[in-house]
Amino acid sequence: MAAVGLLYVGAVLVVNGVMLLGYVDPRGAAPLNLFVGALQVVTPTYLIIFAAGDPGLIALAAGLYFFGFTYLWVGINGITGWGNEGLGWFSLVVALAAVGFAVHSWVEVGDRTFTVIWLLWAVLWSTFFLLMALHRAHLGPAIGVLAVGEGLLTAAVPAFLIIAGWWSDSDTTLVVVTVLGLLVLAASVPLSRSLSAPAARPTTRPGTAPGVH
Repeated sequence: MAAVGLLYVGAVLVVNGVMLLGYVDPRGAAPLNLFVGALQVVTPTYLIIFAAGDPGLIALAAGLYFFGFTYLWVGINGITGWGNEGLGWFSLVVALAAVGFAVHSWVEVGDRTFTVIWLLWAVLWSTFFLLMALHRAHLGPAIGVLAVGEGLLTAAVPAFLIIAGWWSDSDTTLVVVTVLGLLVLAASVPLSRSLSAPAARPTTRPGTAPGVH
């Protein structure tokens, strides 16, 4: 069930990345954020209820709540137009928690590939903190590219492979995810220059100069 939720996390990260690139309005992205956010709250609740005290399942569920709350918050802010500063500081908490879950994945679960995936999520949510809490708006397009790349690499593709029964925590998987994750991070800024939506040209009335009303 967690893998199904992860599949849709990939979708919402892609849509939010496209939003940051300027192709989707925040209100247009809000419904998917609300749907996926609700799913990521229902899923961990289900896992905890049926975990039978299994610490591994409970730890997984705890991590899912962080992402569910993020998407719900994005959806609500997209509809209401509320400020994003609070969400930005929450993203810092998520980033720090993701580092902890990475350590847990390595030490307790023994899943090396998801250790890397948790660390990649920590980096992504750290950029959300920079964007929203510290108002680094100029980073928006680069963060959009990063969100699209991580949505596919760390969520949608692994989720599909898990659901299909084709996923394995092998040395090959570990190397591929690590290398691609670093490439996406390195390419996010240069790619953002060519992938960002063109800026809308200001409209002027006949006989007026731009900026004169």
